[in-house]
Amino acid sequence: MPLTMLVASAKYHKHEMKMNKKGFTLIELLTTMTIIAVLLGLALVSFQGARKSARDGKRKADLEQIRSALEMCYADDNQYPGSITGNVTCVVSNRTYLDPTPTDPSTGEDYYYDSPTGAYYTLCATLEVINPYEDSCGAEGNYEVTNP
Repeated sequence: MPLTMLVASAKYHKHEMKMNKKGFTLIELLTTMTIIAVLLGLALVSFQGARKSARDGKRKADLEQIRSALEMCYADDNQYPGSITGNVTCVVSNRTYLDPTPTDPSTGEDYYYDSPTGAYYTLCATLEVINPYEDSCGAEGNYEVTNP
């Protein structure tokens, strides 16, 4: 084969190789997309768990805020209010210590409250992340706050 043909052939193959390297192959694109999808899925699951824990923290803080208002009512009236729907207002002194009463961050419903005699109360919320060592309200929820 003459030298000029070899040089022309080499130039042709070199040019052909440059043209093939301009893009990504289908396999490379699919692999990259799969890796991104798996990472996004893991991040979403972690984010959902963090959101549940944050809502549970809000529920616990709400119950402590309500407990504080109930204890101030008890200090004024020597009894707990019969209801905390809408606000925490003392029965005898007619003072309002919490207005409005916090509600569940997910459902917007009132927390369960029961004070049948005015001498004690039970305040419950349903947590999303269940801890077996926390108190239980039975059917009313799985986190309970009572008077000290």
